[in-house]
Amino acid sequence: MTLGTEVKQEIVEKFGSHGNDCGSASVQVAQLTARIQHLTEHFRSHPKDHHGRRGLLKMVGRRRRLLEYLRRTDFEQYRTVIRELGLRR
Repeated sequence: MTLGTEVKQEIVEKFGSHGNDCGSASVQVAQLTARIQHLTEHFRSHPKDHHGRRGLLKMVGRRRRLLEYLRRTDFEQYRTVIRELGLRR
């Protein structure tokens, strides 16, 4: 349940600071959000997949920690990422 190359490249172009920026916090948060959304759809049709649900919860925790780091270090980038991804309604 990984993201395709095209989707990853699209995320890097949208959230990265340059063409090969795949490690910044904003790009990582966007990629984790895409994977979380994909897994959420998976669990709607496979409700008994508890091992996969554990992985989903770990991804949510990692995204939360990355967002906290981004909020501490670059608040404007944090607000941009939150707005673009539709988090924190």
